[in-house]
Amino acid sequence: MAEGDPPPSRVTASAPATTLLVSAFVVSTCGLIYELLASTIASYLLGDSVTQFSTVIGTYLFAMGVGSWCSRYVKRDELRLFVRTELLIALIGGCSAAALFLLFPLVQDFRVALYALVLAIGFLVGLEIPLLMRILKGFDFREVVSNVLTFDYVGALAASLLFPLLLMPHLGLMRTGFLFGIANGGVALALLMVLPRASGFRLEKVLAIVVLLLLCVGFVASDRLQRWAEVAVYGEPVIYAQTTRYQRIVLTRHGDDIRLYLNGNLQFSSRDEYRYHEALVHPAMGRVANPRNVLILGGGDGLAAREVLRYPQVEHLTLVDLDAEMTSLFSRTAMLTQLNHGSLTNARMHVINADGFRWVREHQGRQYDAIIVDFPDPVDYSVGKLYTETFYRGVRRLLAPGGVMVVQSTSPLVAPMAFWTVASTLEAAGLQTRGYHVYVPSFGEWGFVLAAAGPIPTTVRFPRGRFLTPVSEPLMFDFPPDMARRPTPVNRLDNQILVREFADAWSRYEG
Repeated sequence: MAEGDPPPSRVTASAPATTLLVSAFVVSTCGLIYELLASTIASYLLGDSVTQFSTVIGTYLFAMGVGSWCSRYVKRDELRLFVRTELLIALIGGCSAAALFLLFPLVQDFRVALYALVLAIGFLVGLEIPLLMRILKGFDFREVVSNVLTFDYVGALAASLLFPLLLMPHLGLMRTGFLFGIANGGVALALLMVLPRASGFRLEKVLAIVVLLLLCVGFVASDRLQRWAEVAVYGEPVIYAQTTRYQRIVLTRHGDDIRLYLNGNLQFSSRDEYRYHEALVHPAMGRVANPRNVLILGGGDGLAAREVLRYPQVEHLTLVDLDAEMTSLFSRTAMLTQLNHGSLTNARMHVINADGFRWVREHQGRQYDAIIVDFPDPVDYSVGKLYTETFYRGVRRLLAPGGVMVVQSTSPLVAPMAFWTVASTLEAAGLQTRGYHVYVPSFGEWGFVLAAAGPIPTTVRFPRGRFLTPVSEPLMFDFPPDMARRPTPVNRLDNQILVREFADAWSRYEG
């Protein structure tokens, strides 16, 4: 018998057996966490969350299958191989989030690095359970299978609950990766200490301690690593970064220019945001005779609210934004409240942190004279639902008689099909529309769509801004041929055609 081989039918001690079953729970939890980390980071950096989650999960499961199939060629020394596999998973999986963020600005094709990492982790995870079952072969086979699979599935449930509810908002992606790498390494070290058969595994014990020390250093240095990665991505000093339950919020500052990024996508630059927000708000507000009650959907930075509150007629302004961390940040940070003029703490303001889709569907209160829809671009299906016919029908119900709404609608130059799809979808919801556009240096040519239940007024009155004037406002409604209206489909919940149109157009534009 080779050194390190387990004696046949001798795994009967309760403590080692319990340790092995608990290991099944831990390794299952860790494996799913690595899968969720890769999928989430891919959706952050590449957009289109459905595609990223589908392809990452599919690749991961395929690699697990390959790993399980290859386990048949292990003829002896299963325990030693299991421990080494755990240490490799701990090191690769634990560092995976940091590696992906750091590699993104450095490699030509990020997807190659992403899927190579997913394949490596999946292959190693696929080895784990077959090896564990063979280590437990001294038990009744039915008992081994039922116990191992039970702990495996319970671990998967734990990971799926912990990741969105606790880990993402409180630890962030990098720190979560290192934490579960430590858990994987801890499993290996625990087995080395508890199982009598591992008493001679001196090299593995040294490797386990080294891996755990490296992962602990990574855990402590996670914030610094995240900042390095974000500075490399954005090319600007990062002055604030936070991962909330819903998104990654990053603020950069270069000279007097403050920029907000959500999940890596630019939301505004303080140097020219006034062009965007004046163009967003005033063509709608200025066409309402007496805008007393106003609703903003999105716009958690308070910049659209700043423009709305310039109208003395406004008595009540409601802002519905998903992320409480976002509205809190822009309510309490001095340099940001200077930008939005303290709009989020204004006496006329009422901030509601809720999912806009659900809130619109469930709202039974007042109707609104003007509605400003300022959601992020439809980069994925969770945002794309806020551009659907179903959603717009709900918003239409909230419009008071004579009310006007406006929707930010991406670039009619870069993505004309996506832009006019928004108009077609609003019309399918029973609204009349008028599109317009403006040049914002940080974004380029940008578009908006006015909508109303009846004819849209042509008379417009609004306070003079830094950019928009009664003379320049009519010019925004003129579209040159390369941005002119064209036939487009309707964006519905069951097709989400807008997300694909948007992604295709911007991928072609960015090359």
